[in-house]
Amino acid sequence: MKASVQPYSQEILLERLEELYEVEFTWLKVDPLVAVLVNLDRNTQDFILGWAMRLLTTNVYISHEFIIRVVDALDRLERRVIEAWAVHAADTFDQQGLRPALLVIQQVDAFLEHAHAHAEGITFAEVESILSTFVCGLSGRRLKLAQGDTVYTDSETLYLPNITAKLVKSKDNFLLCKAQVAFMWAQTRFGSFRVDFTTAFTDYPDKEQALAAFHALDTLRLEAYMERELPGLWRDMQRIEQLRLDEVREEEGVCNTPLQGIWATCRGVLHTPSATVDDVLALVPQVLGLPIPQPVYQTQLNPEAVTACRLARMEREKILLRVKLSELAKEMRGEEEGEKEDNKEKKEEEEKKEVAPPEFELREVPEGQGMELVLDDKPIAPPEEVKQLITSIMLDWGDVPPEMLVAAGPGEYDPSLYQKEEKDIEDVWKGIYHEDGAFLYREWDFARQHYRKNWCVLRELEISPGDPVFVEKVLDKYQGMIKHLRRTFEAMRDENRLLKRQSQGDDVDIDALVEALADSRDGREMSDKLFQHMHRADRSMAVMFMVDMSGSTKGWINEAEREALVMLCEVLEKLGDQYAIYGFSGIGRKRCEIYRIKRFDDPYNAATKARIAGIIPKDYTRLGVAIRHLTEKLNAVEAKTRLLITLSDGKPEDYFDIYNTQYGIEDTRQALFEARRTGIHPFCITIDQRGKDYLPHMYGHANWVEIDDVKKLPLKVADIYRRLTT
Repeated sequence: MKASVQPYSQEILLERLEELYEVEFTWLKVDPLVAVLVNLDRNTQDFILGWAMRLLTTNVYISHEFIIRVVDALDRLERRVIEAWAVHAADTFDQQGLRPALLVIQQVDAFLEHAHAHAEGITFAEVESILSTFVCGLSGRRLKLAQGDTVYTDSETLYLPNITAKLVKSKDNFLLCKAQVAFMWAQTRFGSFRVDFTTAFTDYPDKEQALAAFHALDTLRLEAYMERELPGLWRDMQRIEQLRLDEVREEEGVCNTPLQGIWATCRGVLHTPSATVDDVLALVPQVLGLPIPQPVYQTQLNPEAVTACRLARMEREKILLRVKLSELAKEMRGEEEGEKEDNKEKKEEEEKKEVAPPEFELREVPEGQGMELVLDDKPIAPPEEVKQLITSIMLDWGDVPPEMLVAAGPGEYDPSLYQKEEKDIEDVWKGIYHEDGAFLYREWDFARQHYRKNWCVLRELEISPGDPVFVEKVLDKYQGMIKHLRRTFEAMRDENRLLKRQSQGDDVDIDALVEALADSRDGREMSDKLFQHMHRADRSMAVMFMVDMSGSTKGWINEAEREALVMLCEVLEKLGDQYAIYGFSGIGRKRCEIYRIKRFDDPYNAATKARIAGIIPKDYTRLGVAIRHLTEKLNAVEAKTRLLITLSDGKPEDYFDIYNTQYGIEDTRQALFEARRTGIHPFCITIDQRGKDYLPHMYGHANWVEIDDVKKLPLKVADIYRRLTT
């Protein structure tokens, strides 16, 4: 029988704590800490010392205070809740500084007010990553998760509290969080907020009562939608609602029966597939004054937040759609405009005429294949960005008003109204840094073993065009290589696959026939799958190229990147797969920058070629935040296979920052893990001869390659393609 491990002695604890807190420099007293730790068992000592070391990477005084307070909380808090308490203190330090963080540690009693919540409750940090992926897979507007005081949505962000603990077991509380997220998604997806909350309830004597009745009735309507759209989750929702009812019966001695009377009648009306939010409003007078059912997964209704968010979005998207349609019309009519360049007089005469802005139509494609825009009687597949915009507008308006399908005229709108993220970008270091319009991303702290929330501030920038003749020089320089690559990629496009053991086909499958004959001789039934045929590979692929624009790429490396991208674009156009190119750089966690070179919807034209030529070295290499941002963009594209290829010359680093240490490598590794969890295949092509020291840890042994010649890069991409599509 294995002997139990002895606790640390007073002498060992004193030595470890003196070394941990560097008492000769900090003057912190460790004798009181030794006194509270020495009488604990070894496992508990290791647990406390482990978290003290994690917190030490945040702040020495927070770590010191943690040991003092945690011993008193051991008997009253589960260890997972102690971890959540410590992480909350670290997050508070990140966002607000030392004094508020120390208050979090010192006010441990606040965590003891709800014993069950901390024993079986589920924390926001535990569900955030999983439910963010879940939301990403749902239809409709792109939604994001955030931590809030209560459970509600403003129609763009889904808010969950720090701890959810309405049910007895933590696994059921997780399902409750998932159900609440699905319920809030259904509110945005099925028209719950297509109501003017400022006027719809003004005629009722008790406006709050009318709002509560509306919310309960709308819940009945949304339940029917969720039952049809998410049947598996709906069964879980029914189960956790029954658990809650059983708890109420046990605690209060009451019998909760299914909906009866008027509520049952209303449910019958609202469960029809054609029921809308107008039907909900019409039924409100019938249930006023009655007890209101509140299923456990029902969230709060926040009309003020919804109204403010919806009105701002509707105005912004109305402008943005017309601007995007104007850009699309110019692109579609570009060839006609180019023809007019040869006739200067005719062109000047045309410009003098008043030309009406182009008007688009929106038509539904038969057999539920989506929608298409029509301009000049020619159907246009909407770019992904426009498609998402139209979807969001339809959720708010019910359709797309015709006036929104009229392209914006020259100078009709101030660009600052719809290009908020690009406002004063170059002035971010003047005075206080403003995060307005930027993207906020978390970052993995491997020492803390948790994320730093909203830690990195990222902006998307337009890249300045470069030498217009650069691409022509590359095409001339590598014309032989490009011809070879085109043949390689064309072969992949036309690749066939032999499918064996088919019920019908072009030829007999000899192996299957032999097995079938053997079965018949043994008295078993012969299989009818005796044929084989060649099948054209079904290509559905999207690839994102993430290009390192750090200062270390200056010189031949930058030249190699640009040349390789030109060759890749030339051959990918032949293959027909979706592809995008973004550069990344930055300086510090609050100035992370992504450079738009080619979006998925952008054509490979003169403008794109000029942006490739304009790729120049910038600052540093904060990889994790760039991977997270481009992962979101890649996941927004419909494709069976998604590939994220990083072109870089070295490991993660940043300016006067711990990102230069193992911290940066671990954050990048975590960001890649997050990408893989969403179905993305990451791959790195590097020219760093020391890449073998860190790339296997970040990407895995089979997902990176080192090259020393630009000509090898497109060939490596071809190898990656073949591996993932065969």
